[in-house]
Amino acid sequence: MSVDNKSIELVDDYIVKQGNLDTLRFITCGSVDDGKSTLIGRMLHESQMIFEDQVAILIKESKKIGTQGEDIDYALLLDGLVAEREQGITIDVAYRFFSSDNRKFIVADTPGHEQYTKNMVTGASTADCAVILIDARRGVLSQTRRHSILCSIIGIKNIILAINKMDLVNYSEKIYDQIVKKFCSFAKDLNFKLITPIPISALKGDNIVKLSNRTDWYLGPTFFNFLETVDTQESLVNKPLRLPVQWVNRPNQNFRGFSGIIESGKIKVGQNIQILPSGQSANIKEIILYKQSLISAEAGQSITITLDKEIDASRGDLIVDSNSELNILVSDHFELNLIWMNDEPAFNGRRYLMKIGTTVVNAQITRLKHKINFNTFKKTPVSKLEINDLGVITIKTDRPIPFEKYENCRGVGGVILINRSTKQTVAAGMINFALRRAKNLFTQKLDVDKRSRQLLNGHSSKVIWLTGLSGSGKSTIANALEKKYFSLGIRTYVLDGDMVRLSINKDLGFSDADRVENIRRVSEVAKILVDAGILVITSLISPFKADREMARNIFDEDEFIEVFVDTPLEVAELRDPKGLYKKARLGEIPNFTGVDSPYEKPENPDIIVSTNNEHLDAIVNKIISKVII
Repeated sequence: MSVDNKSIELVDDYIVKQGNLDTLRFITCGSVDDGKSTLIGRMLHESQMIFEDQVAILIKESKKIGTQGEDIDYALLLDGLVAEREQGITIDVAYRFFSSDNRKFIVADTPGHEQYTKNMVTGASTADCAVILIDARRGVLSQTRRHSILCSIIGIKNIILAINKMDLVNYSEKIYDQIVKKFCSFAKDLNFKLITPIPISALKGDNIVKLSNRTDWYLGPTFFNFLETVDTQESLVNKPLRLPVQWVNRPNQNFRGFSGIIESGKIKVGQNIQILPSGQSANIKEIILYKQSLISAEAGQSITITLDKEIDASRGDLIVDSNSELNILVSDHFELNLIWMNDEPAFNGRRYLMKIGTTVVNAQITRLKHKINFNTFKKTPVSKLEINDLGVITIKTDRPIPFEKYENCRGVGGVILINRSTKQTVAAGMINFALRRAKNLFTQKLDVDKRSRQLLNGHSSKVIWLTGLSGSGKSTIANALEKKYFSLGIRTYVLDGDMVRLSINKDLGFSDADRVENIRRVSEVAKILVDAGILVITSLISPFKADREMARNIFDEDEFIEVFVDTPLEVAELRDPKGLYKKARLGEIPNFTGVDSPYEKPENPDIIVSTNNEHLDAIVNKIISKVII
């Protein structure tokens, strides 16, 4: 088969034209069964953006597992997981790419169920526009408010309020107006730039691609027309230069470049730039896009730059224009909007890895300020954040990092928190601002340091962390262990659970949040004592793995020895030296570990002992033999 030159030219012209089109990323969200997948499927079908073989498969599967009888079930175009198709709901985020003559599109069909809020947040994190669906029969629901607030927090400015299933309310203008009024009243405090309501029927095709004569009272755009013409948020090209260094490109001794994606702004050869946090400056010598040299580049492009002089920069550093305002771009203490995504709650004092841009740092939650009620948008003080909660927190990093306010640039203002042990993502955050107070605090360098004190004492300093159930024998071991070390001339100090509860922690109760704070404070006191050159022995139940890990992480690698006193619950309860188990069983002591509050056993303790089948002297000698002082 021969192809004429004219056909080739038409194809080439089409490819060039498509390559020059801008891309709109948008999400669909709303409550369960509002018709998100059906809407996108219908739009793709009516705008002829799916192939004939896909249509044939869709018709076949609609008859087999569809929910529309003999009609086509357009939702099946997006609901790819077997579980989704069987249940008729969206679980995962389904991404689809398509294009028209005017624009390219990437749509994220996000879940409606509350338990999949983190999936919805994932889809919204890169979106320019959000489609919020409302079932005309049910109106504005709690999940509608939840998704709207999340869209606002994540920074989406343009909203299509798609009021669906108008066919089931006889295309009532009155019902449509009531829903629009109620939603706009709720959304007046949200940070939306544009809200465009459209009455639709995803199932029947009303106002999807063509205006429907069944809603002749509606004079606005169709759903697809709006997507083709909406102006997205202010172009990142017109914002200040933000180029995170992703990779130091050094293929040989004669070339050293810095590679990354331009998150915002423009860059050109000869431009004077500054690298944060070091503050070093240089001029752009060359801009390289794969094998091509460029005069300039802009937001969205992945490039490598070379400089006119040698500068020490690495992954995670931020390249900015030297003329930018730099006084707010580096800090180590921030306020964040935080969406918690993990079953294990967030508490004050807990430590995580924080990824921002291309860098990863250690971070600690310093304050849970409040969480936001999705129905009322009111702020409520909290002691913890649970899965799918939206809260405002402050967080401290272990070193100053370059950043941007999330509202100005998502790429260097958005963060994720990662569990240090499991490496799971536990939260997504958006930086509001740096806490200026952190800039006024500095560690004073002292001539007499920890090593000097250790030399004076004649031994190293560590913390031996005894953990186990109440009644397991921790305090007995701690007392005997200190006596033995003392007889050997070792300077020691015991931090016993009851002792600290009666002194520095007497203001704390026994809720999960208070237990976390109890361990945080004891850890900090232990660290000060270790810095003083003292061998510290703690005797604490410390029931949560995350808190013991938090304690370990503030010490140097060989300074923390976790000793698990492995005594079974039934043995500890039988001993009950203080009568606490008896009172807990009677309901007189709430949140008692082992009874109505969990004890999470250490998975990889440094030492395991048991007062159930080991003699006290043998336990002490075992610990001393394994702890190098």
